[in-house]
Amino acid sequence: MNDEESRWLSPIEQRAWRTHLAAHKLLDHRLDRELQPFGLSVNDYEILVNLSETTGHRIRMSDLADATIQSRSRLSHQISRMEAAGLVARETCEDDRRGTFAVLTEHGWDTIQKVAPHHVASVRQHFIDLLTDEQLHELETAYAPVVEHLKSLR
Repeated sequence: MNDEESRWLSPIEQRAWRTHLAAHKLLDHRLDRELQPFGLSVNDYEILVNLSETTGHRIRMSDLADATIQSRSRLSHQISRMEAAGLVARETCEDDRRGTFAVLTEHGWDTIQKVAPHHVASVRQHFIDLLTDEQLHELETAYAPVVEHLKSLR
């Protein structure tokens, strides 16, 4: 594609795109910093949440990679770090020896129980409470087609 074929962003499109990038990066950075005193990153927390919400607090590693939008190799490294911290364990799938489960440990369950109220308060303070219900609905509506489009490409 050459310059003549490029559809450059209009001023409003560029402002919206840059505002989205800044909000995403700044919010992610702030939430990550507020999880540090608990020895967690945003990625660690997301994994703990996913495990805490599954039956038996276990999920196939491949499904967890999809749920957290990570490559399988990146997730494997992440799980190794979390295993070393005693938050999760790996177990072989009984019905498929090639498959592996990530399992929430008792320490991991205690951690998510302790950290969740602080994290929710941070999400409220830095995101939810800054917007009206109407703005939250508009945001959800605006992002839904983007999410669906990107999911279809995976």
